[in-house]
Amino acid sequence: MSEKILGGVLLFISLAGIWLARSFEAPFSYEPVGPRAFPMLILALLGISAIALMLEKKSAVTWAAPATLQRIGALFLIVLAYAWLFDKLGFIVATTLMVVPVARFFGASWKQGALGGVGLGVGLFILFDRLLDVALPTGLWVANILG
Repeated sequence: MSEKILGGVLLFISLAGIWLARSFEAPFSYEPVGPRAFPMLILALLGISAIALMLEKKSAVTWAAPATLQRIGALFLIVLAYAWLFDKLGFIVATTLMVVPVARFFGASWKQGALGGVGLGVGLFILFDRLLDVALPTGLWVANILG
């Protein structure tokens, strides 16, 4: 029964979000689809998932081991710290600091995690900021060095 209640709440949230996202407009046109396409797509996927959750047949509930729940909690805290540090440290440094512990969770060595973090941070920055023209923060440390 709890799956149906959660599905109903998520369906309501997705419908309300789609209703609100319909009014999103940019003051100037900076992309062909406008600012409402991404939230409407994500909320539509949430609504589809909510319907699937409500229609799914009930199965026996098995909880994950406590160690797995602790790892999930740690990953949540890492992503939360990433969101908090994103503007302050900039995309490259924050991404590197996030990737290292996540890579460690998946069995990488410290060296592999550090190389992967730097590679992802720099590579994704070049891809998004330079090639796709998506503005990413460089961080306050760059402003202090250059300014």
